[in-house]
Amino acid sequence: MLGEYRISGRRASEIAASVERGVGSGDLAPGHVLPPMRELASLLGVNPNTVAAAYRTLRERGVIETAGRRGSRVRARPASTARGSLRIEAPPGVRDLGEGNPDPVLLPDIGEALADAAEAYARQPGMYGEVPVLPELSAFARAAMDADGVPAGPLAVTSGALDAIERVLSAHLKPGDPVAVEDPGWGGLLDLVPALGLRAVPVALDDEGPLPGDVERALRAGVRALVVTGRAQNPTGAAVSGRRAEELRDVLAEYPGVLLIEDDHGHAIVDLPLHPLGGVTERWALVRSVAKAYGPDLRLAVLTGDALTVDRVTGRQRLGPGWVSMLLQRTVAHLWMSGAVDAAVIARSYGERRDALIGALEARGVPAFGRSGMNVWVPVSDETGAVARLLQSGWAVAPGARFRMDSPQGVRLTVSPLAAADIAPLADAVAAAAGPVRPVGHG
Repeated sequence: MLGEYRISGRRASEIAASVERGVGSGDLAPGHVLPPMRELASLLGVNPNTVAAAYRTLRERGVIETAGRRGSRVRARPASTARGSLRIEAPPGVRDLGEGNPDPVLLPDIGEALADAAEAYARQPGMYGEVPVLPELSAFARAAMDADGVPAGPLAVTSGALDAIERVLSAHLKPGDPVAVEDPGWGGLLDLVPALGLRAVPVALDDEGPLPGDVERALRAGVRALVVTGRAQNPTGAAVSGRRAEELRDVLAEYPGVLLIEDDHGHAIVDLPLHPLGGVTERWALVRSVAKAYGPDLRLAVLTGDALTVDRVTGRQRLGPGWVSMLLQRTVAHLWMSGAVDAAVIARSYGERRDALIGALEARGVPAFGRSGMNVWVPVSDETGAVARLLQSGWAVAPGARFRMDSPQGVRLTVSPLAAADIAPLADAVAAAAGPVRPVGHG
């Protein structure tokens, strides 16, 4: 069962560390079954409760998983291995379409906003004990959310979208709880869930968002939370339509105790309306990041939700970083209120490149998806081979393994580095690399 590797230790922490060493060295490969607790306790000469505590620690760290009578086994993909590491380094002369970055040309000049923040700081430096959210930022963000139909709720500011999602999940869930996530979905989230000791449950999607039937099955099976991307879903470009939002709200209404988290990933880079789901369940949150429209280095997201959720997030935040820098908040507030970004222009720019690539691929018999945002998802029969062939052709793309759980293989192409002249040669390369694929949707 364990091969040559022998678990050692007398205390729970020592036993857990021994298992982690085995996983890290590869001696305990993904899927290997660990001894039953009483058997290992007998081998080590310790109380079974000591082994139970060690296994519990390993589950909370995302190293192992327990499936009832089938016992405990090393996770198929330990949480310590980030999906972001599954990237293709673009050597000299190879175009990089795999990083998922926005087009720098479309990012605003932040000089004036930084100068405004510096002047305000000179007049009144931020100090301990002040309000954690800049009033001007809060007022503008709340008005924008009201216009998008987001339910009323208090606001918090976090260091990006993933920070917000982590804080919301931690505010309500405990290790071992199942969380429904989109599949394929954002690799950062798929890493975060097991890293928190939670269990990811895949939910399929199509161009209009998560499939209601899959969501209902997950809810019926007992998931404690559901994470949905409203627009520009990464990696497929899906956007929740009005019709799909109604269907999802009907499903969620039957499970009012489930935590709903909405990631408005496409804010200010798409021209499709937001169809929020919040307010149907008792606990909900919506996160709006500035990364894609204003720049990834502006590590700021605005979070709203029900009063208890936001209160728990801000309360825990006070015990850690305390607040997000007022210099940063003031910079973002200036960019928002001065109209530094024209969402229609950005949406049109990404849309033209995205639609041109999808059209060129379809003309070559290759199905592709990308309803909104800056990414195109291409199903392939062998993503490892497709990535390698594309690299040989001068294109580095993101392997689908960064985004998939149970969904079919694919690759993600980010269109932000593309010019019109790139579309045809890229489509030729993808068509040659993709191989025969069944013409089905990514959901």
